Amino acid sequence: MKKSKEVNKEKRKYDKGQIFIKVMAGILAILMIIATSASFIYALLG
Repeated sequence: MKKSKEVNKEKRKYDKGQIFIKVMAGILAILMIIATSASFIYALLG
């Protein structure tokens, strides 16, 4: 019984960490797109 509860806790922590990593990856991807767009606009205007 104790082992199954420990495994469930580990899975929950892993899932929370995995969700956090996916959210951070999404934010970084959006920032990269914004930076690239800003660079293109700057190049066109400059």
